[in-house]
Amino acid sequence: MQSSSSLSHPVLRTALRFGVGAGLLSVAWVAALYLLGVNPFGGKRLPTMLFVVGAVLVSQWWVRRHFQPEGPGLGRSFGVGIMTTVLSAAISATGLYGIAQVAGPESMQRHLTEMRQLLESNKEAYLQQRNGQEQYERTLQNLASTPQGLAADDLKNKLLFGLLISLPGAVFFRR
Repeated sequence: MQSSSSLSHPVLRTALRFGVGAGLLSVAWVAALYLLGVNPFGGKRLPTMLFVVGAVLVSQWWVRRHFQPEGPGLGRSFGVGIMTTVLSAAISATGLYGIAQVAGPESMQRHLTEMRQLLESNKEAYLQQRNGQEQYERTLQNLASTPQGLAADDLKNKLLFGLLISLPGAVFFRR
């Protein structure tokens, strides 16, 4: 009889496979942006969110395939989604932190300048909203200005998106 925490367990094995894969793919994307001279900390980093969401859904489908014909059930399907999310978000945030350290403070300053310019160009849209001035100032203050801030922001966003997609994915892939 196998323990449910052993690496031979299909749920854990699948979460490791897809979580580590999505995390490494996110790091590779950011590293490629950096090497190409594009701001790796700005909007071009957005596709890395899709890597995590895709990994969650594919891992849930993969576990469903393993437990055919009855399906994995809601618990296993949701569990693999959560584990995949946590692994990919942690690896991605760690890699982003490392790249930000290697890139140095000049790269962080360039990122902040670009983000402030983008925010300034959208100021009209903020001001047209209710409490727009407060939102604008809060967004300006919350711009990540350190490698730790970037990594924490990346971790938070990927955990949020991954966990939000895990539940509907688990419901869909439970059978």
